[in-house]
Amino acid sequence: MAPRRPAELYRAPFPLYTVRLHPRRPLAITAGGGGAAKTGIRNGVHFLQLEQIGGQLSASLLHSHDTETRATMTMALADDIIAAGQDASCHILRFSLQAPEAKSGSDARNGSGEKGPRKRKGPSSVGQGDTQSQTSEVTVESLHSVRTDFSPDALQKAVRFNADCSLLVTGGADGFLRLWEFPSMKKMLEFKAHDGEIEDIALGPDNKVVTAGRDFQCCVWQQDQLVTGLHWNENLPGIPDRAYRYQACRFGAVEDNTGALRLYTVQVPHKRERRPPPCYLTKWDGKSFLPLLTRPCGSEVISCLSISDSGTFLGLGTVTGSVAIHIAFSLQRLYYVKEAHGIVVTDVAFVPESRRGRELLAGNEAALLSVAVDSRCKLHLLPSRRSLPVWLLLLLCTGLIVATILLLQLAFPGLL
Repeated sequence: MAPRRPAELYRAPFPLYTVRLHPRRPLAITAGGGGAAKTGIRNGVHFLQLEQIGGQLSASLLHSHDTETRATMTMALADDIIAAGQDASCHILRFSLQAPEAKSGSDARNGSGEKGPRKRKGPSSVGQGDTQSQTSEVTVESLHSVRTDFSPDALQKAVRFNADCSLLVTGGADGFLRLWEFPSMKKMLEFKAHDGEIEDIALGPDNKVVTAGRDFQCCVWQQDQLVTGLHWNENLPGIPDRAYRYQACRFGAVEDNTGALRLYTVQVPHKRERRPPPCYLTKWDGKSFLPLLTRPCGSEVISCLSISDSGTFLGLGTVTGSVAIHIAFSLQRLYYVKEAHGIVVTDVAFVPESRRGRELLAGNEAALLSVAVDSRCKLHLLPSRRSLPVWLLLLLCTGLIVATILLLQLAFPGLL
């Protein structure tokens, strides 16, 4: 049975390009905007509170942070620190959540005229005309701003923190990989990683960096030394080297194997054809970087990739607005909604599998948020796959054996 149409979780007043979920708080952060063009479309970072209401996951706007003339295209999250890619720069923001306070009716709206924290009527002890916010409020401060791309059409296209948040890595349209000491944002290293744009970055064990570029290359780096180049089609001789390029790369955990990692990459056709060829997903060993499995994942061009915390699921968005969830082990598609958005899906992110995240899942096996240029943030739920408990399986097997013995005894009375 096909999944139901995904619920619209939130609609922003500008195009959305990126979304991240806080690992410990019921908080989604999404951002975008109209850029520097004087079209009247704002640029901002929106903080959304997630909660279960009536058995359904809902989102309400806590705070809108204005980013002036800069649209946020990429974003990385490290606890309460945001690294936001805006034009040719990376802006480091720190946010904090404050306890709710009673506010008078005149303060119910913020000065920007945008929707502020969601208000609910307070208890009867609150005076008439007053409202009381039952949600935390967000304050945002800017810590650093560094230029991360120097091409003529400068744009930071990817940003990632390493596991202990001591390192920030950026890549952009000029093909340079830049490593920054965090939180000082002192530049540690920069080098030319690709001839052309860097599409995506993944940080793996021992601070190895994987970069996917538009030059048909996907490379593994240790500092500025090339460890290896990836060759996803080496066991598929019918696919020429320059027929596909790498679009996305991500490291993911391995279920039931603590500390192990897998690398996942997406390959998309370099040229569009009347009969579009399939895109491909490849799973790699996280240490040797040898390909383990490659499978086609549909003819719609993949635009973004996300991995669930446990490494169980892969989330995909496409340029035609569709959203899919695949099983990481087999790369088989488990969930698919055609044209969930009216235009290109710019980012997808799974609800964390922390304690607070499981509360938000409310019995579902996974939940994926998708954002797109159509300004919408949509929710994709993966219901728990029903499985029989071990004791019931053993009971059924025992019953089957007994029934077989009885049937044999009836058919052949002298057999037993």
